[in-house]
Amino acid sequence: PVWPDPLDFMVARHHPLAGQRKLELATLSAYPAVLPGLNTYTGQIVARLFEQRQVDLQVSMATNYLETIRMMASVGLGWTVLPRSMADDSLVTLRPNGAGVSRTLGIVYHQGRSLSRAARAFIEVVQAAA
Repeated sequence: PVWPDPLDFMVARHHPLAGQRKLELATLSAYPAVLPGLNTYTGQIVARLFEQRQVDLQVSMATNYLETIRMMASVGLGWTVLPRSMADDSLVTLRPNGAGVSRTLGIVYHQGRSLSRAARAFIEVVQAAA
């Protein structure tokens, strides 16, 4: 693990939930979601949260491309969960009660193989920034 990556619930500025101050997962589940595939780490985090709360998760679209998800949510195709760093002016962050989620990012490499100088330098930069 290298660093935590907070995830936020987000909707388009014109989405019906955009102005809600208090929000429950059950309210969110009444609207379609645009999420990373449930076979991805982030998709599994979201699915597990809804399962633990015994709330149905209505996924209308799933893709593994976060930028595509951001664009779909920004035009109002559904709510989403994305890394906080991807938030922009086209999206509003929602704060469902007690539903803070985060993931931990890291670097994976094969220990049995040598790394190039560039790869070693990259790892050093990432670890220093963490």
